[in-house]
Amino acid sequence: MKAKTTSLWGQIFMALWIAGWSTYKFIIETRTGTILPITDIMLSGVGVAASFSPVYFSIIMDKIKDIRFGTKEE
Repeated sequence: MKAKTTSLWGQIFMALWIAGWSTYKFIIETRTGTILPITDIMLSGVGVAASFSPVYFSIIMDKIKDIRFGTKEE
């Protein structure tokens, strides 16, 4: 298994974990009548985005490498 594939699946799991935890917290908070702070919502979004940044960075760097040095013919 390639490192990129393994990393992607780990990041998908982490994103689902963050989304699940945020959903659980939202349900608990609304049942008790309290308002969910906007910072919690924003930090959840930033956490999901940050979890995928290594994959996106790697893809961008591969594209830059291909543009600069050309693609290899296999």
